[in-house]
Amino acid sequence: MESQLAKNLAAVQARIEQAASHAGRNTDEIKLVAVSKTHPASILADAIAAGIKTLGENKVQEGQEKIPVVGRDKAEWHLIGHLQSNKARKAVQIFDVIESVDSLELAERLERICLEESRASLPVFIQVDLASEETKSGIQESQLPELINFLQGCKALKLDGLMTVPPYFDDAEEVRPYFHRLRAIRNKLLPDGGLSMGMSHDFEIAIEEGATVVRVGSAIFGQRGVSHG
Repeated sequence: MESQLAKNLAAVQARIEQAASHAGRNTDEIKLVAVSKTHPASILADAIAAGIKTLGENKVQEGQEKIPVVGRDKAEWHLIGHLQSNKARKAVQIFDVIESVDSLELAERLERICLEESRASLPVFIQVDLASEETKSGIQESQLPELINFLQGCKALKLDGLMTVPPYFDDAEEVRPYFHRLRAIRNKLLPDGGLSMGMSHDFEIAIEEGATVVRVGSAIFGQRGVSHG
């Protein structure tokens, strides 16, 4: 019998395909990151069995606990939450992609650690703050050129694109200007870069606005504590 998680995943994939079709885009250029924060390793194993290839964790500590249990090579692991500088080394050791580089200082530390750890390549996204919310991380647009310039000169860090976490609106359409703005910034400063934007509530709009990575949690896993049988 098909699990609820597998049904949820199929529904999300259908929504991605529909949004891509509506925007005249190919689904192959859109990566789905299943946001697995707060969900136990057993649920993550079920998600991988259902076809999930990429998992996103918010906290280094949580990833440190779950990744060895699930399997480092069972999925591509993204860190999508704020990275404290004192957790940078562990993040370099366990994650495949860091989507939340939000300062020059953090980028410098990650590059140094990669060289110390003999890590040849670490893909990263720059998290951009477009709404100046106190609870959200991200670099200001005015500081972006300096950070992009540094990352493009790194030996180990590989700049894959820009990421944002916009405000939440009951009407998802109200988030469109933020996605549109990130795409405009990308087009100006990083023409070949990707765009990580859009979550369970608004990823269709993000896809219409050019997202190449969508980070979807509750639409796949349900709310924390809900059965997935």
